[in-house]
Amino acid sequence: MNARLWGITLLLTGVQSVVAQKYDLLIKGGHVIDPASGIHTVMDVAISKGNIARVAVSITDSAEKVIIAKGMYVTPGFIDPHTHVFVGSNPGLFANGVNSVSPDDFTFRSGVTTVVDAGTSGWRSFPLFKKQVIDQSKTRILAFLNISGEGMTGAEHEQNLADMNADSTAAMMKKYPEIIAGVKIGHYNGKNWSPFETALAAAGKAERPLFVECHLPQYSLQDQLAKMRPGDMITHTFENISERMPIVDDDGKIRPFVLEAKKRGILFDLGHGGAGFWFDQARPAVKQGFYPNSFGTDLHRFSMNSGMKDMANVMSKFMALGLSLEQVIAIATWNPAKAIHHEELGNLKEGSVADLVIVRLREGTFGFIDSAQKSITGDQKLEVEMTLKQGKVVWDLNGLSAKK
Repeated sequence: MNARLWGITLLLTGVQSVVAQKYDLLIKGGHVIDPASGIHTVMDVAISKGNIARVAVSITDSAEKVIIAKGMYVTPGFIDPHTHVFVGSNPGLFANGVNSVSPDDFTFRSGVTTVVDAGTSGWRSFPLFKKQVIDQSKTRILAFLNISGEGMTGAEHEQNLADMNADSTAAMMKKYPEIIAGVKIGHYNGKNWSPFETALAAAGKAERPLFVECHLPQYSLQDQLAKMRPGDMITHTFENISERMPIVDDDGKIRPFVLEAKKRGILFDLGHGGAGFWFDQARPAVKQGFYPNSFGTDLHRFSMNSGMKDMANVMSKFMALGLSLEQVIAIATWNPAKAIHHEELGNLKEGSVADLVIVRLREGTFGFIDSAQKSITGDQKLEVEMTLKQGKVVWDLNGLSAKK
């Protein structure tokens, strides 16, 4: 074959390749909100081989499946950085117990594609958690590793200083760096600061953030924040119970040391849970421009049946408090992705993993409840129409992807 014919053959082969190109899935006409890319407009999103292939105003290439999202919003999959999903048969426990929940049962229907388990397992029990839950679930499960070796197995074990080992915790984190996002300290009743310092040491050895839960009644809030490093996270931000000083003082003002901690780079997670969210804290805080960095729901057996409900409800609740749709999307997606050092998630950039949510914004009158059983009303509510995990439809409320 001469050079001219060879060139023509190559050209025709290229043309055939373009003509034959098909995306696996194409979402058309939805209003895309991707805080990581600054996108907030109507666009099409194409998916191929589990990744975002293209985001553009109009994509005319063919696809195996086309989903019409006109009148709805298309966002990255939501990330919940505070859950308890080490479900098992042990009664009355979170670690391998019935107080945790099976993630796939509750995540996708609320738009969540990634959860972080908040210290339900420790360095001793993490391998069982991985084998029993993480490896068996469709939901992407990451973990904060409890500084207590057995994790959340009740007061007797969680007060055991001898089972808190920075080297062992760091070693387990280094063994599974793609899964273990950081170290968690919580549920300690003593005055000894060694558990906190051990947790900090483990986080430092593995170069991961520290996740600080409440249930540390002998540590003052100010002292906890003072010991934390930029990028560390504290949860149950808007709680108002006796075990920890609330962030809002008696005059309705954010305490100065709380503002200073946030300015210094400490991240404040919501941690709604069953008792961790109070309107008398959140309402004045939001009015002063103090928002949570992430919407950790503290998903477990009890919280989902109380005021928390699910991620979409939490996001709608904060819209009722005054945040915009774009703000709550950022807090549910890109913010937590950065906080847990997984910036391949929480965005719709080309090449990123295709975790997406299609949501409808309902108009009407809706009620929202806090942990004190107080309520507020709002005129908008998010409803999850569809969730995609790695390009696959895993939740479809009204059959948008079904054959007609």
